[in-house]
Amino acid sequence: MKGLKIIVLAKQVPDTRNVGKDAMKADGTVNRAALPAIFNPEDLNALEQALRIKDTYPGTTVTLLTMGPGRAAEIIREGMYRGADNGYLLTDRAFAGSDTLATSYAISCAIKKIDFDLIIAGRQAIDGDTAQVGPQVAEKLGLPQITYAEHINKIVKNRITIQRRLERGIETVTAPLPCLITVNATAPECRPRNAKQLMKFKHAKTVTELQSAVEDYYKLHEDRPYLRIPELSVIDVAADTNWLGLAGSPTKVKAIENVVFVAKDAKQLTADQKDLDWLMGELVANHTLG
Repeated sequence: MKGLKIIVLAKQVPDTRNVGKDAMKADGTVNRAALPAIFNPEDLNALEQALRIKDTYPGTTVTLLTMGPGRAAEIIREGMYRGADNGYLLTDRAFAGSDTLATSYAISCAIKKIDFDLIIAGRQAIDGDTAQVGPQVAEKLGLPQITYAEHINKIVKNRITIQRRLERGIETVTAPLPCLITVNATAPECRPRNAKQLMKFKHAKTVTELQSAVEDYYKLHEDRPYLRIPELSVIDVAADTNWLGLAGSPTKVKAIENVVFVAKDAKQLTADQKDLDWLMGELVANHTLG
């Protein structure tokens, strides 16, 4: 089988494991500057699935597509360090404040400018936990979709077979290509950085990064075109600004609350039957048992 052109949708997200009081702005959007940025975990699972296809079918290329501010180019490099071939940064001030509906619209506009056979994305991002962007992109592009993917079994004659992880078991399904797949966290973890890939792509940069860099990398990028990370703006993807940003986002965040679990008073138990009876009573009362 010939190689595939795969797009992996990836997102740079704030690390929501330590949410503080400054995590939300007054307009209801996430204050990303207040939290460290990381590669969305399930998008790494998606990248690993794409790289496994690349390992299996020679000639396959893996392209990362991410939407965000200029600093989001860092996860494109992270993907390249692990085996991706290239990437696009979808960035424009008009995208700021986009909810899942506006985000999926912008991403679908960008994908229309890129040749592909398969789109793979993480099931959801940890900053929203909606699991909506992948399916919405598929709908906007008119593609079949498979969600909750855990393993890509095979690709034969332009049909892909996927193992899905559902709440009460697993399911094996097939779909024609092109299609869109969202990947669970139960899928294999992404491989670590490759030393050769790191040396090859460590100077990969967007035009904006080149303009603000202290060192002069222009000559290096002229000699090595694979180091260029293209930036796509609203104009480049021919998007309607009425469907972007806060104006195109019907979803509004009312509040973000940092929940801290506090341990209750501890009780030391013995093997005495009385203590065991008390413990069983507590477990039944709080519905842990029964």
